[in-house]
Amino acid sequence: MPELPDIELYRHAFQARLVGRQLLRARVGSPFLLRSHTPPPAAAEGRAVVGVERLGKRIVWVLEGELLLVFHLMIAGRWRWQPRAPKSLGGKVLLAAFEFANGCAALHEAATRKRASLHVVQGRAALAALDPGGLEVLEADIDAFEQRLRRENHTLKRALTDPRLISGIGNAYSDEILWHAGLSPLQLTAHLDAGEVARLYEAVVSVLSEAAARLVEEAGDRFPRPEEVTAFRPEFGVHGKFGQPCPRCGGPVERIRYAENETDYCPGCQTDGRVLADRSLSTLLRDDWPRTVEEMEELRGRFGK
Repeated sequence: MPELPDIELYRHAFQARLVGRQLLRARVGSPFLLRSHTPPPAAAEGRAVVGVERLGKRIVWVLEGELLLVFHLMIAGRWRWQPRAPKSLGGKVLLAAFEFANGCAALHEAATRKRASLHVVQGRAALAALDPGGLEVLEADIDAFEQRLRRENHTLKRALTDPRLISGIGNAYSDEILWHAGLSPLQLTAHLDAGEVARLYEAVVSVLSEAAARLVEEAGDRFPRPEEVTAFRPEFGVHGKFGQPCPRCGGPVERIRYAENETDYCPGCQTDGRVLADRSLSTLLRDDWPRTVEEMEELRGRFGK
């Protein structure tokens, strides 16, 4: 799912192309995309875009008269900028097309289950109703961050990815933040000391701000290609790097798998060398579950993995 740095990349690209330009035509082809009833998307036609904003993991086009188009890309939604509008919105991937004099913003979702959404709302109060309320960490000081973090007692992984608590962070960047902070994804927020809170805050700010700046710089004047908006990036330390050496300590990156997701971490840097239990395997192995990296490597050797 595109996270804060990815949304900032899209915001920057749209800011350069849309602000001051009139939306000529808005077409929504997928019945699953539109999640609001009034106003209709056609109400945006003929209005100029006056700003492009981010609301958590959502992209907001602000049009004249405080009409707002709010897009959530979910997991597989991606934007394409093309010189001409598509003739039709047929097919299973193209969800919507928004035409301007200088080009067309086409929203695609290459997934069987359509989760991307569009809300067309009138006014800031209606926009606020879509905000889950997470703290914008890049705009907050450490005291506000600590207060929000300790509001509920959760694991750090859950706290960072809960949009009601912290805004804009998902599975990928939470792994990177915790690796940079040297903290276990399963450590409880209630058990953090002041030094650990400070390390976590510094990691959140540095990881997110540096990633957003890097993505914008790499794109330059280009509109980002769909494959460039990804949760698996070569510069990541641990996310998507299961079994590979940690760039910091050289030990193997481990993972915890659950449902459709996984958490990647470095035992040497984050858990004092302990391998955290993987639900899918620890239930099966019970007392035989390896507790250290060495035991895990021995287990993999026995099974040829």
